[in-house]
Amino acid sequence: MIYSFLPKLNLLILSQLILVSISYAQGNEKKGTWVGSLESNSQYYFEDKSRMVVPPDQPFRSNTYLSIQYNLRSWTAGLQLESYLPNAILNMNPQYKGVGLGTAYINYKAKKADYTLGYFYDQFGSGLIFRAWEDRSLGINNAILGARIRYNPTPFLHLTTLGGRQRSGFTLSKGMLAGLNAELEVFPLIHKSNGSLTIGFSYFGRYESTYIADPNFKLLTNSFSERINYTKNNFFASVELVQKSNDAVINNLVSINNDFIKPGSAFLANMGYSKNGKGLNLVWRRLENMNFMSEREPTIYGFEQSGLNYNDKILNYVPAINKQHTYSLSNIYVFQAQKLVSIDPFANIGKAGEIGGMIDFFYDIKKGTKVGGKHGTKIELAMSSYYNLAGSYTLYPPDYSTSWITTGQEYFSDYSLEITKKFNSSLNGNLEFVKQSFNNRLITGAARVKIETSIISTRWWIKTGTKSSTKISFEHMWASSDRKNWVEGMIEYNFNGHFSAYASDMYNYGYDPDGDLIDHITDPFDIHFYSFGGTYKKGTFRATLNVGRQRGGLVCTGGICRYVPPSTGVGLSVIKVF
Repeated sequence: MIYSFLPKLNLLILSQLILVSISYAQGNEKKGTWVGSLESNSQYYFEDKSRMVVPPDQPFRSNTYLSIQYNLRSWTAGLQLESYLPNAILNMNPQYKGVGLGTAYINYKAKKADYTLGYFYDQFGSGLIFRAWEDRSLGINNAILGARIRYNPTPFLHLTTLGGRQRSGFTLSKGMLAGLNAELEVFPLIHKSNGSLTIGFSYFGRYESTYIADPNFKLLTNSFSERINYTKNNFFASVELVQKSNDAVINNLVSINNDFIKPGSAFLANMGYSKNGKGLNLVWRRLENMNFMSEREPTIYGFEQSGLNYNDKILNYVPAINKQHTYSLSNIYVFQAQKLVSIDPFANIGKAGEIGGMIDFFYDIKKGTKVGGKHGTKIELAMSSYYNLAGSYTLYPPDYSTSWITTGQEYFSDYSLEITKKFNSSLNGNLEFVKQSFNNRLITGAARVKIETSIISTRWWIKTGTKSSTKISFEHMWASSDRKNWVEGMIEYNFNGHFSAYASDMYNYGYDPDGDLIDHITDPFDIHFYSFGGTYKKGTFRATLNVGRQRGGLVCTGGICRYVPPSTGVGLSVIKVF
């Protein structure tokens, strides 16, 4: 099969062909075009005695990416060179070391088909069984090295087939992967133009040998997705059903057990309506044992540290579905989707997934009314709650059986009301109220702490000149336990559209050092988390410099997170597109 020999030889040949093509294009721009980008994110870490923060042995660290793409009629070729010297930024995937060729590919587009050889990204359905993507802020690049064909035999039927192995740092995972995706647009087939009805089917499989003698599971793990998407006028609805075949379960983020074999499943339903400044969106999802990786067991790096902590070798995309807040304090107690199985007799915890959903309602109050005022007012109400699956959990030997619809203990809830108003051409304001509940014991299996928070946040934009403006924000959190109360303030001034500067401070107070804390390591004392810096941008160039303290915790993008350790230092980010 094609993916069996690609990792050994074709990547080197492919990258050399691409470099030759790009060099040729620079001298023959009439025959082709090339584009590229350079991004470098660097940190220099300081010692901070007041926080008991010690810098790493090599305090300067940098992640740099050079991407180049060449287009010639129906052909496209590209590559990405990556550097992690002298080391990657703290708590990135340990597989990111040194300098190397990250990805390279050649693509050809015909009238009805699209062919790719090399590394590629893709997604089937919502991503519940497969998504390959890159997010540099999270340290994720799980591209597939192999071959992919997209074929459209008719305008309303879209097929994709692919095979390969998944990237892990500058190496490849052991599992061999294959997938098939089909999307059928029904209304054009029956000559109906009012609305859209799409039926989708996906298969994704991973084949991996095992060290276990006489395994009670098959070496090929299969997953299937069936879905329907419907839209008409301002209404939309979708349903996706997922099944994953029997496989060894990764219990407590560590290893598999030949006597602990379970299937996986997921159900996702989404429905909404939007028209003339008002809308409603409802999402409901159930996950059971939906961790799906290109290797059955994660790489272990140390105590309670594995590849799962770095989103390494993850095949599917399972984000947390709740409001993605833009304020800092609302992102201290962040929920992550509970797709893993954890049977822990020491913590007396049994969980196999999650069930819950979100309701998001927005309404634009019309201009000229008493409440709407001259420029109108926007209101958004978002509510989400997620629970463990109700069922029977046996702590030793590990086992479980779950109810399909009944909820167990609550993991997390988030209720928020956000009001945005434009007062005049120079002043805009935003006010948000948030109420959260975070069951740390059930979510992380660690400290027996449940935190209830109430948060109020406000942000103001003030236009001070033709090209200058000021942004000011203030936030306060009241928490029932852990480190109790937080307050933050920030001011940012945009001088002329090219240069802006900011200063912020986050402060924690009112805690009891002998009380119920999630941990006693991550700054469990009164501290000012100050930060200041600036950004310069012109055309396709952007540079950002910041100095300050980083609170230890989760940093999230689109419902996917990575942990960042407590640190103090200087950061510089430079991006140039050419």
